[in-house]
Amino acid sequence: MNRIASPDEPRLWTRDFILLTLSNLLLYLNLQMITPALPSYVTDAFGANQFDVGLVISLFALTAIIARIFAGRLLKTGPRLAILLFGLAFYVLSTSSFYAAGTFLLFLGIRLLYGIGFGVASTTYGTMVSDIIPMKRIGEGMGYFGLSTGFSMALAPLIGLWLLDAYGFGTLIAVATVLGLLIVPLVLGIRTKRPAHALTPEAAANSAAQSAPAPAQTIPAPQDVTGRIGKRQISRDMLMPFLLSMLLSITYGGLISFLALYGKEAHLSNVGWFFLFNAAAVILVRPIAGKLFDSRGHRAVLPPAAVLVMIGLVCLSYTHGLAALIVSAVCYGCGYGMLQPSLQAWMVKSVRPERRGSANAAFYNSIDLGIALGSLLLGSIAAGNGYAWMYRMSAGIMIVFLVIYGITVLLEAKPRRAAATDTGR
Repeated sequence: MNRIASPDEPRLWTRDFILLTLSNLLLYLNLQMITPALPSYVTDAFGANQFDVGLVISLFALTAIIARIFAGRLLKTGPRLAILLFGLAFYVLSTSSFYAAGTFLLFLGIRLLYGIGFGVASTTYGTMVSDIIPMKRIGEGMGYFGLSTGFSMALAPLIGLWLLDAYGFGTLIAVATVLGLLIVPLVLGIRTKRPAHALTPEAAANSAAQSAPAPAQTIPAPQDVTGRIGKRQISRDMLMPFLLSMLLSITYGGLISFLALYGKEAHLSNVGWFFLFNAAAVILVRPIAGKLFDSRGHRAVLPPAAVLVMIGLVCLSYTHGLAALIVSAVCYGCGYGMLQPSLQAWMVKSVRPERRGSANAAFYNSIDLGIALGSLLLGSIAAGNGYAWMYRMSAGIMIVFLVIYGITVLLEAKPRRAAATDTGR
């Protein structure tokens, strides 16, 4: 599975990488078991409509966004294991409290706490794992780390919907709580420390001064672009993958929020199979997409992947049987599995090492912001036009994705052509 590491290419599959990946899997198993079951539960238990369902999903996402803003700042200098355990405590306690919510407002309040825990924990995981992955293999490493999300997407929705239908919401919450508790011993087994390249420049300088045996052995720190132009450059580089990830996540928000309800509208009794085949496709393409990103960049990955997402959504909108459902799931999963790790790797590579916490927070915020917007906006479309039309409109979002990306590529190509012309003179 792992190539032989050279001095210039440290091992990828270390103990800490495996523990972080496994504990991240349990985190997302909890999330993916609960979330697809919520629309049916709140509709039956509280008489919720499409807007209420969208509110349940979007408030969680917006809370996670706010939590990540603070988590990203704390992760620059704070103790990462302590921050992770804080987020997990919120996550597990709020999970166990869902069943006790007797009113819709109380249920929304617990979702807010759930979002805080998830926002802090997921950001910390992304930061810790990006610090231990060799930068030359960041796309591959993020692709493998993302498999933990892919496995959860494959198993959790089916398990969650089955537990809800067969044993009720209480059993579902009990199982999800146990999964959350199992994360703790894995986290406590992580031994990684904040690497020197992930420290702030001042802290890194102090660390180097304390450990260096002689000034002659000191290795110069990487140079960074300073001044206002440099700051704008970093912001611009992060902005594009952020925007594209948000657009992709709007489509996923429509899936995770309303697919179970769409199954009832289209008389699909086995709609849960979409999540299984979608996730299987994600798992298969993630490692390939990561290596392709490392070798050829985002231009080789993003356009074909966006087209696959679009095809999957259009097929889903016309689905009336299992075969078409599987085709749509595979197309969407292949596209999504190529796009998400590539966009994350793009964002992480655009910042200095000490800002990876902020970069990962921004990336996950783009996902949650997209899901929040997708739940509300697409839910409004579904209320007036039905779920099939909603998914066709969702496919149109990927057209916007391609247009924005194409304009970005063209704008980036102009300075390169100008530089090549100047060099040739």
